[in-house]
Amino acid sequence: MAKKQTYPATPPRERAFLVGVEIFGEEGLLPLDDSLDELALLAKTAGLEIVGEITQKLNRPNAKTFIGAGKVNELKALAEDTLAQVVIFDDELSPRHQRELEKLLGDNLRLLDRTSLILDIFAQHAKTSEGMLQVELAQYEYYLPRLTRAWTHLARQAGGGGGRAGGVGGVGLRGPGETQL
Repeated sequence: MAKKQTYPATPPRERAFLVGVEIFGEEGLLPLDDSLDELALLAKTAGLEIVGEITQKLNRPNAKTFIGAGKVNELKALAEDTLAQVVIFDDELSPRHQRELEKLLGDNLRLLDRTSLILDIFAQHAKTSEGMLQVELAQYEYYLPRLTRAWTHLARQAGGGGGRAGGVGGVGLRGPGETQL
């Protein structure tokens, strides 16, 4: 007789890895450990399972990646070892930091910061249509600057013959990307 296989009633939770940065000279409301504990509670509220955390002390954030290059490599290795699907930064990342980290960490890891996590929690718990609209507006305002250059592959323009020598003009150009929109 074949064994019956049972399946869990609830889907497995996404696995999250937390990142905390302490910047010398910037006093936060909470010490780093307490702030990471709070971030872990926020992540659990969002339905995530915490699989690890990493911290770094810096004089100032790295202009490109917020954390140092060595710490990015360490984070990537630890996230892969723990099978994390989400990396959550305790600080708010600039659009540039987010883009660069997403490139370096790869496509298998989703990157969130504290603000995007909180917006996600509000989105999960909004029940009224007014509440859902307010959360949606807040998400649009937050994500708009992060969309800059997200569609650069659509920006190529074919010549349109706008009347200038060489057939390159500024009016009426229609590149291949414009047809995708």
